[in-house]
Amino acid sequence: MEARDKQVLRSHRLELGAEVLVEGLVLQYLYQEGILTENHVQEIQAQATGLRKTMLLLDILPSRGPKAFDAFLDSLKEFPWVREKLQKAREEAATELPAETELSVEVLVSVLHFLEPLHMWQALWCSGLMPWPEALASHIGAGSSPGCSSSNPALCYGLGKQ
Repeated sequence: MEARDKQVLRSHRLELGAEVLVEGLVLQYLYQEGILTENHVQEIQAQATGLRKTMLLLDILPSRGPKAFDAFLDSLKEFPWVREKLQKAREEAATELPAETELSVEVLVSVLHFLEPLHMWQALWCSGLMPWPEALASHIGAGSSPGCSSSNPALCYGLGKQ
């Protein structure tokens, strides 16, 4: 999920808790779209109150990938006023992005051409701009670094534990 979308959810957290009932279509739609797992749905449904259910969903959503915010908006068909408010906040947040966000990406890109290919991949992966490709991980780890994989790239460099 993009930083601006995380900020929109964070800044509207209490409002969402008061106005959105996640129990019905919201949860089922997010599950259908692959944003939530079955375990997420069960954990949310196990909460005692509607507010706690919504708060847990808002805690989970930011870590569920780049499509999570759009899917959440789509799930709010029963709450069109909330959906419109979030869309408006998202548009406003897009125009208010801090300059340092753009600068950090610009600086990273300007530095990348000085790096060796392996370190370039590592910098892109660590910055979150590119997923760690399984092929690269297995190539790096072939024979010399047991356990090297996309799920544990530190082992590709002899760091971490297997």
